[in-house]
Amino acid sequence: MQIEKTALNGVLILTPPRFGDHRGFFSESWNKKRLEEAGLEMPEFVQDNHSLSAQVGTVRGLHFQSPPHAQGKLVRCGKGRLFDVAVDIRKGSPTYGQWVGEELSFENGRQLWIPGGFLHGFMTLEPDTEIIYKCTDYYAPDCDGAVRWDTCGIQWPLDGITAVLSDKDEKAPALAEFDSPFTFEG
Repeated sequence: MQIEKTALNGVLILTPPRFGDHRGFFSESWNKKRLEEAGLEMPEFVQDNHSLSAQVGTVRGLHFQSPPHAQGKLVRCGKGRLFDVAVDIRKGSPTYGQWVGEELSFENGRQLWIPGGFLHGFMTLEPDTEIIYKCTDYYAPDCDGAVRWDTCGIQWPLDGITAVLSDKDEKAPALAEFDSPFTFEG
């Protein structure tokens, strides 16, 4: 497993190896033991989510789940291509409000690990893009929250693309108006 650190402490890019032949490939997309052997202490996952976005430019996010049900997410693309982002929203963090973005695709097999305390969102770059992610806590509607996708300075790859949003995401507060429930524990 290839492990890359990002500019945000705790957010990682994981690229599992693929073993291919004339039939296709095989890959272990998640192996806790191998990651622990590489020095990473990963939490338990309790829920897997899978969504399909039909249109190019579909933006989902920026979402979080607050304590006591904060979610870490291990995100990958099952089909198509997407731009995946994490934004630090831990009060007192030296990187508060900063973001990282990574292109995830079926082709590159890359995954983004986003711990609790970060916003998460993505924009699809191909039609019928599927995102698959593991979560460290169950969905809790009373802890569900969002920040407006275009208020964090993210360099979204919007060349010729019009963002497609849900009502919830369109009406989310701006980062400057947001009171984060997370605190940095450095």
